[in-house]
Amino acid sequence: MFRLAHFSDIHLGPLPAISYRELASKRITGYINWKRNRRLNLDHGVIDRITDDMLAADPDHIALTGDLVNLALDKEIERAALWLEDLGPADAVSVVPGNHDAYVPGALARACRAWKPYMTGDGGEASRVGFPYLRVRGQVAIIGVSSARATAPFMASGHFSASQAKRLAAILDATGRDGLFRVVMIHHPPVRGATHTAKRLYGIGRFQKLIRRHGAELVLHGHTHKPTVHRIAGSEGTSVPVVGVSAAGQAHGGAKPAAHYNLFDIDGGSGQWRIRFSRRGITDGNGTVGEVSGALLTDEAQAG
Repeated sequence: MFRLAHFSDIHLGPLPAISYRELASKRITGYINWKRNRRLNLDHGVIDRITDDMLAADPDHIALTGDLVNLALDKEIERAALWLEDLGPADAVSVVPGNHDAYVPGALARACRAWKPYMTGDGGEASRVGFPYLRVRGQVAIIGVSSARATAPFMASGHFSASQAKRLAAILDATGRDGLFRVVMIHHPPVRGATHTAKRLYGIGRFQKLIRRHGAELVLHGHTHKPTVHRIAGSEGTSVPVVGVSAAGQAHGGAKPAAHYNLFDIDGGSGQWRIRFSRRGITDGNGTVGEVSGALLTDEAQAG
């Protein structure tokens, strides 16, 4: 059995000191939002409790689907790199960036440089950051896709490009031939209607068409701050679960569901995979962490 933990949308805080020059951009709207809303709803003690419980579950690997920071300030990016080092070794933690990590032009490149050990594939890719990347751990292929890009004020959309699609298709084919359980990580949900237009993923049709042709066993995303399970068509009549997660620092009693992480126990083999899925997170106002829900995510076509 392989145990995979998934969480997202850390939004590490508090914000460092910020200059007027740094605010002379889209960051001004994000700064106002932080002051009015986000800093009140995010509890960084919650992140500690969530990660402590996650590590106690002894996962074989951890998947983090973006938004480590808030305004992509240089000091935030540096702090996030140190936080990742405390979380675990780079070969045991895989990261893809979110829209907040690419908040302004140039920020994504800086984040990728700072977090490179956690965002590069096995073998020859280790010297550079490139998406999609592939890591193979046991019978599981962990594939990191980037949907992050800088956007205009009041926008938080993502993009899945044709060039990434071509490379992802080749990775899915190769790992499928090897009989691996293929996990695709992406920040924005590749599902229509999962979020409103200003926050949507551009390229949903391209992504879904690719999965329908080349297959996958599981897709993980963040961005919405909601615990969701959708399904999209896979290859040969299968369906692929697309699983979202609450923000890892969300305090109890807010407008969005309280913080949690996803835990997947994967066993079986090619064509007969079994996935035990549970959500563990904050269950009360005292910050208690426990199981929120659990289910089997066996493919519907296999189950039938």
